[in-house]
Amino acid sequence: MPGKAVLRSEWIKTISVRSVSGSLMSVFGATLCITVLVFASVGQAEANDAAYDAVFSAFYALNFGQLAAISFGATAVSSEFLNGALRISLAAVPRRGLLYGCKMSVVGGLALGVGLITSFTTFLVGQLFMGDYAIGLGHPGALRAAFGGGLYLALMTLFAAGLTALLRSAVAVLSLLIPFILIVSFVIGDIAGDAAQFLPDQAGQLVLHTHHEAGLGAWTGLAVTAGWAGLALLAGWWSMSRRDA
Repeated sequence: MPGKAVLRSEWIKTISVRSVSGSLMSVFGATLCITVLVFASVGQAEANDAAYDAVFSAFYALNFGQLAAISFGATAVSSEFLNGALRISLAAVPRRGLLYGCKMSVVGGLALGVGLITSFTTFLVGQLFMGDYAIGLGHPGALRAAFGGGLYLALMTLFAAGLTALLRSAVAVLSLLIPFILIVSFVIGDIAGDAAQFLPDQAGQLVLHTHHEAGLGAWTGLAVTAGWAGLALLAGWWSMSRRDA
């Protein structure tokens, strides 16, 4: 089967599975809902603080959107390991590398598209509640953060997708990544100091800040997250090519 046909079949499989498409839509839905709730209630409360970063605050809800992105990456890949689905896929596409590459391309492409829409929308909608404190995409760092936020969501999706291909379980990946991002990452940050900026979530979110006084910059931090995602994808490819279906 040619690569174009494999891409099309993976596209259909991804968007037709309700749990997978639902988790993809929740990236946008959850982020937008949190944005409206937070900005409508306390959006201007900290705007006068000296340490207030208007750009970073504008993307606060991406902290929740990334959890949905991770869920999408995990469920999109784990569906191949349920009820013998991988054997059926390999019967149609015997070349495992082609199958894996097309699946990850579809997952990554969908995550990037939805991620960019989510990032720009959450910024623009949030500013509607900021009154005199509102900023636009012309504000220093805002446009970069909007693009970077979409890229970050896509990279975290691929990070989760690669780990799922390695572990063959969405439950295992979600049980590992969600506590890590919500709790462990901050604990390591308190202990390890500047070294924590090389963690996948903290490195990627540097692109959302207006200024970077030391250490990694906006795009170098995103490159670190890309490195984590690349390692996970390579590990997933190794597992797919070596282990039995």
